[in-house]
Amino acid sequence: MDDPLVCTWKGWTGRLDGKGNGGSADDDTPFRAVLGWKGLVVWDPEVDPVDLLRAYLEKVRDESCGQCTPCREGTVRLCAIMDRICNGEGRPGDLEEIAAMARFISDAARCDVGLFVAPPTLEMLQRYRGVFEATIREKRVVPRNRYEAAVAAPCMSACPSNVDVPAYVEAIRLNKLAEGLAVVRRDCPMPGTIGRVCVRPCEANCRRALVDAPISIRALKRYLADHEMHTGAAPKLEAAPPREDRVAVVGAGPAGLSCAFYLGQRGYRTTIFEAQEKAGGMASFGIPSYRLPRDVIAYEASLVEQLGAEIRYGVRVGEDISIEELGQQGYRAVFLGVGAPESSKMRCEGEDAGYECFMPGVHFLAEVARGRRPIEGEKLVVVGGGNVAMDCVRSALRIGFKDVNLLYRRTEAEMPADPQEIHEAKEEGVKFHYLVAPVRIVEAGGRVRGLECRRMTLGEPDKSGRRRPVPVEGSEFVIECDAIIPAVGQVCMVDCVLPEAENLTPWKTLVVDQMTFQSQKPTVFGGGDCVTGPSTLIAALAAGKKAAYHIAQYLEEGNVQPTVSEVLKAIVNNSEVLDRNETWPFHDVTERFDPPVMAPEVRKTNFEEVEGCLNQAQATAEAYRCLRCYRIAVAALRAS
Repeated sequence: MDDPLVCTWKGWTGRLDGKGNGGSADDDTPFRAVLGWKGLVVWDPEVDPVDLLRAYLEKVRDESCGQCTPCREGTVRLCAIMDRICNGEGRPGDLEEIAAMARFISDAARCDVGLFVAPPTLEMLQRYRGVFEATIREKRVVPRNRYEAAVAAPCMSACPSNVDVPAYVEAIRLNKLAEGLAVVRRDCPMPGTIGRVCVRPCEANCRRALVDAPISIRALKRYLADHEMHTGAAPKLEAAPPREDRVAVVGAGPAGLSCAFYLGQRGYRTTIFEAQEKAGGMASFGIPSYRLPRDVIAYEASLVEQLGAEIRYGVRVGEDISIEELGQQGYRAVFLGVGAPESSKMRCEGEDAGYECFMPGVHFLAEVARGRRPIEGEKLVVVGGGNVAMDCVRSALRIGFKDVNLLYRRTEAEMPADPQEIHEAKEEGVKFHYLVAPVRIVEAGGRVRGLECRRMTLGEPDKSGRRRPVPVEGSEFVIECDAIIPAVGQVCMVDCVLPEAENLTPWKTLVVDQMTFQSQKPTVFGGGDCVTGPSTLIAALAAGKKAAYHIAQYLEEGNVQPTVSEVLKAIVNNSEVLDRNETWPFHDVTERFDPPVMAPEVRKTNFEEVEGCLNQAQATAEAYRCLRCYRIAVAALRAS
């Protein structure tokens, strides 16, 4: 190419290292150039633009769904012309035909696979016109080089596990439900669980929201999962032939189950060591059954067992057996998915005094999940603003508390809880108190009697980007109550399992490579909350999936490193896949279908599932709203 380090791709700097991080053009990047929907990035001026465009158009052709004529026929025609040119048989007028066909496809195609054909194609023809003309004139044969492709969409890039949302939504539209569920399980092994409790980063990044409202992505995922469960259809689970190597998984929470699921698909036998009496981790003992019925978790855990996993309950790794002993028993690798099972401190006077009717939120929810009423009283105060706090206040109503209050030191705008959970808690009668922080537990006879609080105001933003709460001097007051539940965060306890200090951060999280999930101890991998700190369920599932791949890489190749595909996907996902400034000529043209929800006065009296499932007509109509916003990038690879 005649212009090194060309960069027209908005959001790209033309500088990256082998993992997609910032670096210089001379770094050991695996790519020579990248061509995609946003334009072109070039590191190696020797890359052949003719072959690069051929590779890009072939990927577009392969990704075309074939449901509209311009894209189905036009991309085939473009590839045929490019093949002729690259075979030394180019004709006068070929470049003009390519440009005209690309414009036609982009103007007439139904979805973004076709809509984005023209910009990169026309840019290549314009920028390297001389190279294309010389290739045709000289009848030059263009050899094929090595390429890697990435397919993204705004919803996919926002999902920690990069679930192919447009594909499974399309399957629902076409009533190919088994195929759609198989698409989900390629990247998410617990669709019934995620289809109920995911925090929906995909919907926050849905391009349809620029027109009217985002697609009900989570509800559609649940629709697929529930259809399989309720009809008794056999799940499409494929696994490689069994291998000899065994892997130990510590924790049967989302991360551990995900790791075992994908290792099982690769033929590896896993043993999951779980301290509790059933699988699911925080999904079972931290998320109330009115949000996530236990039979859903049990079903999805059983699929992991069908893929060859054995779950041993009541075993605490670190107490009953050590990591070293697992190695001595023949486990060639260990995955740690122990979560964040302990509560953070409120930094409030009296919280460590052992007062009766004071209980951390994660312990409260675990006891409720076991069918118990762990603390008594009528008036309760919960401190916190996340989803655990929402689960605590809503569960408290269901076990008999009459007056439930939530204290949060910022305003509702800063609350990290799912807005839907906040809304439903308010509907059920929870009282919200904002800009209030706890100071001291008021007690009498060793029992909680109230909570002294201080009013707050908001100052400058802190590291989280939220405005820092600042105490208002002289504003102390007391809320009388019978019980207090702090739900201000969770703490990791990896040091109980892997005590070596060099493997842990000061926050007791496991140090791992951010792409391979391998720790400083080569045989030990980890993922989920024990690595990131408290995060989302879908992030834990994603970590387990990615770790499984690299555990297999370690067992089969003896070393671990990110693949070219992973590097390209990571870069593409971080390149502003959604243009929030995009303008549309129309708005409010479709109605979003949300699942039915049980009436507040009914649901707050029991633990029956609050949210229902879309019916077939609603799911199909909702699937029709998808814009199929695929974006494609093709990278020319350096010689291996």
